[in-house]
Amino acid sequence: MDPVRTAPAPPPVHLASGGPARDAWPLDEAIAHLNHGSFGAVPTEVVRHQEDLRRQGDLSPVGWFPRLPELIAAARREVAPFVGARAEDTVFVPNASAAATVVFNALRLEPGDEILVSDHGYGAVTTGARRLARRYGARVRSVALPLAADADEVVERFRAELTDAVRLVVVDQITSPTARLLPTARITELAHERGARVLVDGAHAPGLVEDAAAGAGGDWWFGNLHKWPCAPRGAALLVTEAADRDDLWPLIDSWGAEESYPERFDTQGTIDATSYLASPLAIDFVEREYGWARTRETMTALADHGAAVIGAALQPFVDAPVATDVGMPVVSMRLLRLPGGLGRDRRDADELRMRLLDLAGMESAFTSSEGVGYLRLSVHLYTEQRDFDAFVDRAVPQILAFAEERRGG
Repeated sequence: MDPVRTAPAPPPVHLASGGPARDAWPLDEAIAHLNHGSFGAVPTEVVRHQEDLRRQGDLSPVGWFPRLPELIAAARREVAPFVGARAEDTVFVPNASAAATVVFNALRLEPGDEILVSDHGYGAVTTGARRLARRYGARVRSVALPLAADADEVVERFRAELTDAVRLVVVDQITSPTARLLPTARITELAHERGARVLVDGAHAPGLVEDAAAGAGGDWWFGNLHKWPCAPRGAALLVTEAADRDDLWPLIDSWGAEESYPERFDTQGTIDATSYLASPLAIDFVEREYGWARTRETMTALADHGAAVIGAALQPFVDAPVATDVGMPVVSMRLLRLPGGLGRDRRDADELRMRLLDLAGMESAFTSSEGVGYLRLSVHLYTEQRDFDAFVDRAVPQILAFAEERRGG
């Protein structure tokens, strides 16, 4: 299949230090990478820095681990301002789901209390909310949000579901399955008026939203650093100014347990904390080489162009518009409707993802909303026109073959 070109391709991004951005990431050139949003990608400079940190620990364990809490505290002092937070309000956690678990573990509910989530929420976090509810005889209710809902409609839908029984609202700043913003600050204001507290899932927000924690509202906020900031996997932040934050504990009890928040999170025994320690360099790398504001502008242009190219290739095989209105789109991700009823549930979406990796050398993500399957396209500075062309040339035929198999089956 010939690549579809709908507009002049954006030129490859070049970094301040010279050379194309693609060369700064150790990505397999045989694979087209259009799924930064799931697991991120770490620049070579940051990979090497993390390796050096690990080597320090291996050369002198006694010199490394007793001093590790000081190093972690220094790293969070560097990283917290990136999300608009103070270091004294911020702790490192392994990932966004771990942050949610830390908060859930601190909460106490009564039988009949309610937790309000949305049908755009991240599955693992919603599962944690259900487990919290079961522990106390409470229940979880979900707010149904149309994919194309604007901010006002989202707020009104939450308003309609905020009963006096709701004690906790869990809401995404950027939704993972549907790649859209939600007006979390307005939802927080509304929830507080009704006596409910708010946990903001900002897993995708660092890097995509300037000062993500500061503008999110919420009693607690968390976000991943391994996604758009390109830190090593296993680095995320939890931020709170809540008066009862000393009720928050790390997932592992260690020798820092008797210290207050946030210091107790700095002492975590013999964990590999190098992902935390390498996070400041990852954030600085993007700022130094290209600038974060410019990065968001470039990712927007790349995502729009990629969606146009791939959408044009898919449209003849889809009986509805491929380009999908998500109401409040984000910088770097776009949804494109799939043909043949593909991707209607998680199992089907995951099967398609791995099939395209194995058969087409394509890293991609698929998701669903209201029973409709979508390609979730996501880009970063290393994304180039050849990635979009590769999807058209190698992945679209596989998608069509998969859809035909489903019809034949």
